[in-house]
Amino acid sequence: MTYFTDLHNKTVMVTGGSKGIGKDIALSFVKLGAHVLIIGRGATALEDTLAELNEAGSGKHKAVVADVNDISRIQEIVAETVRDYGTIDILVNNAGVNIPKPAIEVTEEDWDTILDTNLKSVFFFSQAVGKHLIEQGKKGKIINIASQMSFVGYIKRAAYCSSKGGVVQLTKALAVEWSSFGINVNAVAPTFVETELTAGMFKDENFKKDVESRILLGKMPKPKDISGAVLYLASELADFVTGETIKVDGGWTAI
Repeated sequence: MTYFTDLHNKTVMVTGGSKGIGKDIALSFVKLGAHVLIIGRGATALEDTLAELNEAGSGKHKAVVADVNDISRIQEIVAETVRDYGTIDILVNNAGVNIPKPAIEVTEEDWDTILDTNLKSVFFFSQAVGKHLIEQGKKGKIINIASQMSFVGYIKRAAYCSSKGGVVQLTKALAVEWSSFGINVNAVAPTFVETELTAGMFKDENFKKDVESRILLGKMPKPKDISGAVLYLASELADFVTGETIKVDGGWTAI
């Protein structure tokens, strides 16, 4: 049996799609014949990734420079995508940020930046896409990138844990409300992943050792490990799955 063939010609929107996990997710969809739109703030990184998408697959791909915290822009992006592609079949809310600080040092600006990016934008992108799907009477998949820290606490991540815990609850709430419209809403919760975005923090050897000691499989995942879970939730294999969060944490939260 060949899996994921149903993703061919699907229109997929990936926020934070120019780097790291988001980039790998975008490329994974492209290789399966999907049309992929990536959203991010850095024009250069977006254009570089768009070139890779065009090389990887023959679909109609697009890069959009935008700040996910600009709520009015979200409405414009969704409207433009529907106009250009006809619909949005799959939304991957991947954009996220962290500002590691001891809790007593977190500022109001830090808190707002993390919660707005990691939770508020997830809701409003989901709302805009969900509204389109409901109005058009179309089924769809929404996949949110949560975190193992949606379930456990960790040092210097009070705001981050709060935002990602919110993502899991938001996923459940939207799944309950939109199930009757044929919209599946799920999440993937990775542990720390080896990307160019995490390379800096792992220069701290003590921090790296602590992280590795908590992962039962003895190593950190690659972006492709996260993409696999996303593809599953986006495909017909997961048509009977909604309101769930798949942990891709190497066993961190099993203890």
